Amino acid sequence: MSLPLDGLSAIVTGAGRGLGRAEALELARLGAAVVVNDYGQPGRDGSGEASAAPAEEVAEEIRAAGGRAVAHLGDVSDHEQARSLVALAVGTYGRLDILVNNAGILRDRMIFSMSEDEWDSVVRVHLKGHFNTTHFAAAHWRSRSKESGGPVYGRIVNTSSEAFLAGSAGQPNYAAAKGGIVGLTTSTALALAKYGVTANAICPRARTRMTEDVFAGFQEPQDGRLDALAPEHVSPLVGYLASPAAAKVNGQLLVVHGGMVAIVERPKVAAKFDSSKETFSFDELDELISPYYADRPPDETFAAAEVLGLRRG
Repeated sequence: MSLPLDGLSAIVTGAGRGLGRAEALELARLGAAVVVNDYGQPGRDGSGEASAAPAEEVAEEIRAAGGRAVAHLGDVSDHEQARSLVALAVGTYGRLDILVNNAGILRDRMIFSMSEDEWDSVVRVHLKGHFNTTHFAAAHWRSRSKESGGPVYGRIVNTSSEAFLAGSAGQPNYAAAKGGIVGLTTSTALALAKYGVTANAICPRARTRMTEDVFAGFQEPQDGRLDALAPEHVSPLVGYLASPAAAKVNGQLLVVHGGMVAIVERPKVAAKFDSSKETFSFDELDELISPYYADRPPDETFAAAEVLGLRRG
């Protein structure tokens, strides 16, 4: 019996641990040949010596289960290393079909305390890292499409965060990078659709090394059930978005965690005001806009996490 991703090849970045590992294993389980990328630094802030061990361990796990996988030690925020990553996939498997961008680091700080390096490093790894791999993958698909004279198969799954949707007071760098990833995704989706390529973003909620502080107050089940915050709840959606079944899903943002997927609509106009004269005056704006907010809860703008079912247990 054929599998959904039989004959396809995939790259998963940041795949040595946590979400990336679960995603690489899922794509392999569905039949894809996988390039497992990870820079292998032990610190979630990007500190420590790079190591091929995490990526190679996941690649070996895939091979031991009968799949195809190679490891790639590389920093995706480096343009040339991202180029080598895509080249490895094409050179090993003949082409690239799926790109899952997951690599990232955290350097949390309140906005008034954050250093320039803490800002730059997080934006570089998350946002520039997504751009770098997407750039080379997109060039590969465009070239193939021109050679074939028609659409090719291409799937991009990017990793955003609810820190972008609902705000995260101590993560201005991370929230900004994740918001940028959504913009990158929708732009890429529009640019590559004619070549047969889709691009979507997910906001996963999972208990990993990156989120150990965020979910410290959420109890793990003691009765043997799968943790609602296990990465294995996220990886099936990635497998679906990478598959032919998701051909009509493009430019979308989806929130996913234990047993739940929410499709997020693009922003809508909540209210509209027109000036009575050629342009607004201060007084007219005050008369129109201030009453609109006067009776609204002060934190209503930041209620996305509550609406999507985030509860402490």
